[in-house]
Amino acid sequence: MILKGAEATRYAAKPDPARAGLLLFGADAMRVALKRQAAIAALLGPAGEAEMRLTRMSGADLRKDASLLLDAIKAVGFFPGPRVAFVEDATDGLAETVAVALREWRPGDAVIVVTAGGLTGKSALKTLFEKHPSAVSIGLYDDPPGREEIEEALRIAGLRDIDREAMTDLNTLARALDPGDFRQTLEKIALFKYGDPSPLSPADVAAMAPATIEAEVDDLIDAVAEARANAIGPLFRRLEGQGVLPVTICIGALRHFRILHAAATDPQGPGAGIQRARVNFRQKDAMGRQAGQWGVRALETALGVLLDTDLTLRSSSRAPGMALMERALIRIAMSRR
Repeated sequence: MILKGAEATRYAAKPDPARAGLLLFGADAMRVALKRQAAIAALLGPAGEAEMRLTRMSGADLRKDASLLLDAIKAVGFFPGPRVAFVEDATDGLAETVAVALREWRPGDAVIVVTAGGLTGKSALKTLFEKHPSAVSIGLYDDPPGREEIEEALRIAGLRDIDREAMTDLNTLARALDPGDFRQTLEKIALFKYGDPSPLSPADVAAMAPATIEAEVDDLIDAVAEARANAIGPLFRRLEGQGVLPVTICIGALRHFRILHAAATDPQGPGAGIQRARVNFRQKDAMGRQAGQWGVRALETALGVLLDTDLTLRSSSRAPGMALMERALIRIAMSRR
């Protein structure tokens, strides 16, 4: 059976112990690991691993000895309660071995949980779980997490009283961060709010959100978008000292001005356009204001300058890259005046 979307999220958080097996696969290893961790914890309970009701094996182990999985699902443990036989990093080469275990599975045996990387549409392992009457296949893709997935992560972190604007910021943060980083950020926010009865606010989210070197690049691009030409030089010197490449700055500027252009041309106005874009929650208000101030024609001119600069930086030109990039950004900032 195949499960997708919210149904898949619910099942991965609380699998049916009466089903023989669960396959979790996807290119993002962290996303797969988090879902697998939650699924096994739900099947075994808090003491499952300590009571040795979990048997782990890698795909490599199973290739060396195909009987390991069948032995694990039929074994009788010292402690009562449900058991799990977990196969990590499985591939299509193990499809027949897993098929034998599923065929021999009976109620009361250990539930088979299998994780794999990105599988193709014709994958033998994926097809096995999809067509088996008592097994479930869940593909985890790089789509932004849905509201239900975010709410579940918030519940696990112990965050319940959340301001509406803070929830919007958390949604934006979930799209911008890797699943593991987002989970760690939520745990950090939960510790920050421990013992504080007030609702989680946007300021709390901003204070706990991870900071990266991209924030320095964002400061420079904001100075350009806000026509603060005098601030560009000092910010450039700081980034140059950190070893940031001119191409990195150009890519960031192009992304920023493309979002502004899309927002400026949105039929419902720049504010609505920015809300639809994948924008850092710290920047959304400023970018909505910038899109309204620039106007479509000026933004198209700025994009033209950036595209020409990008082509020059990637060409065989001997022009100094940082000087070229700095001049282009000053020119853009001056053009809004």
